[in-house]
Amino acid sequence: MPEPSDDATPPRTQWTFPNEKFENSLTGTFHYDSGSGQVHWSDETYLIHGYRPGDVVPTLELGRAHLLPEVREQAATFWQEVLGHGGPLSTYLSLRDAQGGLRQVLVVGDQLITNEQVSGAWGLLVDLTRSVRIDSRQVADRAVAASAVSRSIIEQAKGIIIGQTGVTADQAYRLISQRSQDTNRKVAAVAQQIVEKASGMASKEAEAQHAARQIIDSF
Repeated sequence: MPEPSDDATPPRTQWTFPNEKFENSLTGTFHYDSGSGQVHWSDETYLIHGYRPGDVVPTLELGRAHLLPEVREQAATFWQEVLGHGGPLSTYLSLRDAQGGLRQVLVVGDQLITNEQVSGAWGLLVDLTRSVRIDSRQVADRAVAASAVSRSIIEQAKGIIIGQTGVTADQAYRLISQRSQDTNRKVAAVAQQIVEKASGMASKEAEAQHAARQIIDSF
């Protein structure tokens, strides 16, 4: 498929990636000639769609077919805005590659100008799939770690209540849970306050004992 004409002017705005996540993602380019209807994909864009470069002839219909049904209207609106108003504009889309894999992509586009007339669109396709997976795993890891901390705090609070009142572990948890509901706070937040108050009381008691010991030792 022929490359865009040398007379075509690339987007007016220099695009930069906001962070290293994008810079390390597979990034392809595309060109669309509205006069001929021809589409050109870079090698990377072929790979993002699950093809080897040159395996298929790219078209707007082929690109649309790879999109998940629920984002096709969003993609159509994006194209209309790019061709009608220019950009750069961006949108996040989900597509199925030729092997059936789900990919999360960022599309950035702008008008292609030839002889001071809009002749099509030019843009970038950034595969964020790996970054999204890494982010999801990191979120999950943080959630597990936070949960472990919360459980530890709750167990400490239960131990304090058991030690002070002699209730069972289940009863201690029910007391904390009831306080959580009464004050519209999370159980872990109530437990944290119990632990902090108990620590403060223990510190004051230790200070009192230390002061008493100094008085005794002065005689």
